[in-house]
Amino acid sequence: MNFADLGLSKQTIKAIEEFGITEPTTVQADVIPSILQGKDVFTIAPQGCGKTMSYVLPLLDIISSKKAHNVLIITPNSDCSVMISDQLAIFNKYHEIDEAAQGDTEEEIDSEANVVLGSPELLVEITEQGKVDLSNTDILVVDDINLIKKNKQLDNLEKILAMLPTEKQNIVYTNRRSKETQDVLEKILKAPEEIKIDKTKEQEAQLTAQTNKGKKSFTSQARTNILDTEAVDLSKKHKSFNGRTPGFILVKGIIVENEEK
Repeated sequence: MNFADLGLSKQTIKAIEEFGITEPTTVQADVIPSILQGKDVFTIAPQGCGKTMSYVLPLLDIISSKKAHNVLIITPNSDCSVMISDQLAIFNKYHEIDEAAQGDTEEEIDSEANVVLGSPELLVEITEQGKVDLSNTDILVVDDINLIKKNKQLDNLEKILAMLPTEKQNIVYTNRRSKETQDVLEKILKAPEEIKIDKTKEQEAQLTAQTNKGKKSFTSQARTNILDTEAVDLSKKHKSFNGRTPGFILVKGIIVENEEK
């Protein structure tokens, strides 16, 4: 199986191939079509099996469509937020706005996406400060709810959930089932498609890591407490979704004001 078989766009596939990835992992093959179909998805998958790309890739196609979308991605910590931000930037590179073809109508310009990304603690802080409004979220990703529990952030997660509309697509990941997260899961998911990646698939993840050794990395160790210049450049290149994206970039849990509003 290849990525074209999963229903991804040519733009996304081109970025994947340029990055050097040739085949989807099991979790990507199982999850990507369901997300593209707008289904609620609950995925149980081990660390390192490619689960982040399993929602980043289809979301890029969804948010590049003509219909406006407001996407909220809740992560366990700021390190995960930075890694996911990098993946969004890397695989979004061929979803450029064709300004010549687009024209200048307000309807077309407004058909962009607003992506908010952060840990529960930070999201609660910035919503209480009035820096972001989550009430119009129509796609929610929680990655990874069990790690959020381990970080003692379930209470903040529930505060965020209370701000969100009932009608939305919900995509939730966990590295294993946990009794402590069951009540929260029931508040998020309504008859989801459940996808479980067996622990033996960790061998697949290790093999994939070895195969991709020496290629570009998603790690961002050098970015501690500094402005995410790649994200800033990307927001300028793409007009920062015509100003609909919040005017800040999250780096290592610190809010860095983006001067390009």
